[in-house]
Amino acid sequence: MSRIGKVPVNIPDGVKIDIKKDVLEVGGPRGKLFLRIHPSIKVKEEDGKIKVERLGEGKEIRALHGLTRTLIYNLIVGITQGYKKELEVVGVGYSAKIEGKKLSLQVGYSRPVYYEFPEGVSINVKKEKNFIISIEGNDKQKVGEVAAEIRRIRPPEPYKGKGIRYKEEYVHIKAGKKGVKSQ
Repeated sequence: MSRIGKVPVNIPDGVKIDIKKDVLEVGGPRGKLFLRIHPSIKVKEEDGKIKVERLGEGKEIRALHGLTRTLIYNLIVGITQGYKKELEVVGVGYSAKIEGKKLSLQVGYSRPVYYEFPEGVSINVKKEKNFIISIEGNDKQKVGEVAAEIRRIRPPEPYKGKGIRYKEEYVHIKAGKKGVKSQ
């Protein structure tokens, strides 16, 4: 049996769970989130806890058992606390700012790059040593996806380290060309 899948998920105060046939709805202080449940997985609520059971023993079903439990846990954490990712814009002349519902990035291209962020995600920019882009939301997958899409606009390059990186990300800097004497 799955080690993660058999651990019940505690339901904190202020969180409401509604289990329908194949959809789990989690509501709380930060909004509502939904999760579609696979037909071979059974989800039930007992004594203020959510238990996940599988209805078969196939390899795919065993994998879905732990995955479903983790996704339910992520929904509850998202509804109660939320998720946050931070990106750092590193480079001389590189900048970021919010313009309405768009993030404007000046990252070495001839024109600024605009990223329109989706519903359910909020983005803030602050200036410290470098520009810090803070991405917050209830859905862990959506927050991570938005952070990855923004990073993909200008990933850190390996010679000077310029670009957009996750905060605290280590970028291995390569040595440039060595002066070679010709004979």
